[in-house]
Amino acid sequence: MPLGAVSTEQPPAAAFAAAMACMGPFAAAPRLAAGVSGGADSLALALLARNWARAHGGSLLALVVDHGLRSESGAEAALTVSRLAALGIDARLLKICDLRLGSAMAERARAARYEILARACAEAGIVDLLVGHHAEDQAETAMIRVLSRSGDRGLAAMPAVAEGVRVRLLRPLLRVSPDILRSMLRGLGVAWVDDPSNRDRRALRPRLRLLSAPFDTRAVAEATRVAGRARAMGEAGDAEALARLVTIRPEGFAIVRPGALPAEALAALIRALSGQPYGPSGERVEGVARERSAVTVGGVRFLPAGRLGPGWLAVREASRMHGAIPAVSGAVWDGRFRLVRAAGEGLSLGALGRDARELRAHSDLPHAVLATLPAIRRGKVLVSVPLLGYPDEDACAHFRLVFSPSRPVAGAPFLSF
Repeated sequence: MPLGAVSTEQPPAAAFAAAMACMGPFAAAPRLAAGVSGGADSLALALLARNWARAHGGSLLALVVDHGLRSESGAEAALTVSRLAALGIDARLLKICDLRLGSAMAERARAARYEILARACAEAGIVDLLVGHHAEDQAETAMIRVLSRSGDRGLAAMPAVAEGVRVRLLRPLLRVSPDILRSMLRGLGVAWVDDPSNRDRRALRPRLRLLSAPFDTRAVAEATRVAGRARAMGEAGDAEALARLVTIRPEGFAIVRPGALPAEALAALIRALSGQPYGPSGERVEGVARERSAVTVGGVRFLPAGRLGPGWLAVREASRMHGAIPAVSGAVWDGRFRLVRAAGEGLSLGALGRDARELRAHSDLPHAVLATLPAIRRGKVLVSVPLLGYPDEDACAHFRLVFSPSRPVAGAPFLSF
């Protein structure tokens, strides 16, 4: 039995337009992308987004991902592309070729899907990516957060806008019931694909969806909105504190000046400096925020700043850095640094590490920072450390590296409807 539907007094098009108005402003002729699985929710999203974009002089690109995890997935993806074409929607088929069945399947598939969608948006020059999460998805997410004891901010569930390095992820259907979306498609004579994974009881979300005694989705939705408003206020306070007390350097470290830094703000800083998608939480971070002693938490070391000024130096834990990767344009090393430009064959990108001892004359940065900097090598030969200007301007001109964590330390405050 499905969860109780969240009703809305507005028809889907009006609800969609109201949501988009909250998430703007957009360009004069907005170019949007939408992730379309072929299910009812994402097909409805594509239709609503197409109509909204056209009304504003813009366009929509539908992105259909084939995970390749089921024998039928390729045919279903191709069918979805053809259905979109019949509706006058430009569509592109994306294939994930390296996913394998196994542990944490849902999480790995989701990460791979968002990665390939973001890459496709970047290639198309589109910054706004829409996904079809609706009111029941939001209620399920809130319940999952409750079960995982994620804290008050977790109860806000999914934000309407999530900022990434390459795209803004937009969820304009969070207050729309899936029943309303399906009714819209039936009225238009549009068919959709039913994904059997939505009924797979091995995953928590389908188990919640198939509860024999459904919880009141409207009550949960109202709770998420209240929690969302509180989270927005909290994140605005975090951003103010970070701007006042923290200096983030392009070399990927930070100076934390004396003062009261909220635990959530500190967790966001640790997340960015460690290159992880999620920051630590709980008593450990609260203790660091309260005591400010030399400590290592979440892959980040906190040390006295010394000659860099009053307060603390926050720097990546060297022993947890990733290994070297091919130095090609677009490569991301250690979840922190993006190689925007690279010239040359047979090069690798990794930590400066032990070679930092030889480069102290090139920088006044502490050794703890130098060792964590990205370096370009050919075999074992150090070619360049672009962030130090080593060995010279001409050598560094072939490479451009930027500190680019997967999520901003403090983006726009949480937005919920």
